[in-house]
Amino acid sequence: MTFNHQQSAHCETGVMSSLLTHAGLPMSEPMAFGLASGLAFAYLPLVKLGGMPLIAYRMPPKHIIKTLSKRLGCRLHVQTFGNEAQGRAALDRALDEGRLVGMQSSVFWLPYFPPEMRFHFNAHNLLAYGREGDEYLLSDPVFEQPVRCAADDLQRARFAKGALAPKGLLYWLDDVPQEQDWPALVRKSILGTTRILDGLPLPWIGVRGIRHLAGKIGKLDAQGHKYNRLYLTHIVRMQEEIGTGGAGFRFMYASFLQEAGRLIGDERLCELSTRLTATGDQWRQFASLCVQHGRSKQNPPPLSQLSDSLLQIADSEQQLVAGLKGWLKD
Repeated sequence: MTFNHQQSAHCETGVMSSLLTHAGLPMSEPMAFGLASGLAFAYLPLVKLGGMPLIAYRMPPKHIIKTLSKRLGCRLHVQTFGNEAQGRAALDRALDEGRLVGMQSSVFWLPYFPPEMRFHFNAHNLLAYGREGDEYLLSDPVFEQPVRCAADDLQRARFAKGALAPKGLLYWLDDVPQEQDWPALVRKSILGTTRILDGLPLPWIGVRGIRHLAGKIGKLDAQGHKYNRLYLTHIVRMQEEIGTGGAGFRFMYASFLQEAGRLIGDERLCELSTRLTATGDQWRQFASLCVQHGRSKQNPPPLSQLSDSLLQIADSEQQLVAGLKGWLKD
């Protein structure tokens, strides 16, 4: 199979970009993210990660795969397996048929990841484009070059247990339409994003969720140094180290708005892109304040400053939503 590997910022968008481009519909990673309405924010106190509430900056795993395929009119083939041997045989069969195959796996069991990068995250997406002997030829979007992986190691990663267990998930695209109504697609995807960021009357989702987190930080006990340090470190880890991070997804969506604006000939989307890039910078500055608070033994940034920084971000994202809604009305 002739396949061109491309490195990406995020695994799910990277895989979909590669699958569509390989099928003859060139698709950048930001366009894949934006057309799938992937941008979000969620503060989920009932879902714990290391004893702390889950904080998400994009839609849940598989959302981009399913939503993008549906909006583009592609036929998405998906398989999971209760039997590991059947899962391996299905992968081999698909590769023998010349398919480019998407897979879900655990980062922890992939040996080509450096030890310091391995952690128990079961929703990592990658592509298989061939096999030689007992090794699979893989295109992992977060790596600069294609990699090889022994069959037993890949099998262990594909059938890892725990939260978001992949169950050997395989997927590929068939019948990818080469002609698309881009203005309609852009409009539908932006409408979806505005509803995600500002359309759900829940205190943990979208702009309301950002303000909710600001309130949580503002109510922290200034004397609870140990807990505060753990809590703020968790926020930074979720924002900047797990996947692409909060600011990274804002930058990616800004790139989508710019590309979409040029594609359909509308400069207003390019202007909104510039505004969102500035919001991404605000997220990075907020993370820096959190780190300073955790590391500074004398005169750390006050918790009120961190809370106010998040409230300013919420205002910026609210203004973005208003701008996108205004664009939709025209």
